[in-house]
Amino acid sequence: MTTLTVHTSSPYQIRISRGCISLAGKACADIFHPGSRAVIVSDSNVAPLYAQKVLSSLKEAGFAASLFVFPAGEGHKRLSTIETMYSAFAGQGLTRSDFAVALGGGVTGDMAGFAAATWLRGIRFIQIPTSLLAQIDSSIGGKTGVDTAEGKNLVGAFHQPSLVLIDPDTLSTLSPHFFADGMGEAIKHACIKSRPLFDFICSTDVRNELERFLLENLKIKRAAVEQDEFDNGERMKLNFGHTFGHALEKLYGYRGLSHGEAVGIGMVMMAKCGEAAGLTEPGTANKISSALKKYGLPVDDRADINSIIETAMLDKKVRGNVIHLVMLKRIGESFLYPADRKRLLELTEVLR
Repeated sequence: MTTLTVHTSSPYQIRISRGCISLAGKACADIFHPGSRAVIVSDSNVAPLYAQKVLSSLKEAGFAASLFVFPAGEGHKRLSTIETMYSAFAGQGLTRSDFAVALGGGVTGDMAGFAAATWLRGIRFIQIPTSLLAQIDSSIGGKTGVDTAEGKNLVGAFHQPSLVLIDPDTLSTLSPHFFADGMGEAIKHACIKSRPLFDFICSTDVRNELERFLLENLKIKRAAVEQDEFDNGERMKLNFGHTFGHALEKLYGYRGLSHGEAVGIGMVMMAKCGEAAGLTEPGTANKISSALKKYGLPVDDRADINSIIETAMLDKKVRGNVIHLVMLKRIGESFLYPADRKRLLELTEVLR
């Protein structure tokens, strides 16, 4: 087992080990009182694969555990789903000494974490991410939330997990589409922080060296979270590609274009803007495009650029009338670039 400690205001461990999903109860016994109650939150795709293993493991460890399953998909990442989670928490009698378990991908982790952050003004929870995107990115750092009609993750809270259990074997059940979805975030990590990781992604099939690949990504995410837990500076660089990516997701109604696909397109768009403005090394957009194509991800979209900009200005990264864009100097080196609406229009002229 490989263990990383995330040193935030509430420190916790990331444990990486094949088969650890079946030992969740034993891991929880290290941090929660015997006899505590728990609710496993999972979606309709993941629950049939892994929920019984986790449920049995928790019960064998002496926890009073139950399962809550919601319909899979970003379209259900809504406050209405959170309300049904609250009912499940109440039905299980969860108190502040009990905990929730997020079992699944990024949508599950975000929502279960938000429900935990707000139930009784905060109970503890653990993350058991089963998708590549969740394992390398969304399960770490305590960002929780839901989507609204106005945009993605506009309602949420910072609430760090008490433990993250990563079982690489769960990735074997992912379809090529959802593995590629996670690669969008992995390529993002490499673009903002690590040219060696970018070269590794481009030169090999990461599935052949999965543990090494996961660990390198986790180190990047951990460092950003430790330096800037509440997303006011260094951690904002993790949003490379997300300004346009989140806008695309909203324009598509969170259907038909996955998060990783949207982020990948957003990275290419932002790199083109940077190159045209003389802020980014020439050829960077082409390098990113090649990496995305290698893993079956799209590199462009036909959505109207004016609609993308209008939607982007509602993003969480907007402060007053200024949006903090994440741009690259070159692969592996990123910076924050504040832009008002006028400057954003100027930067995106190259995309028209």
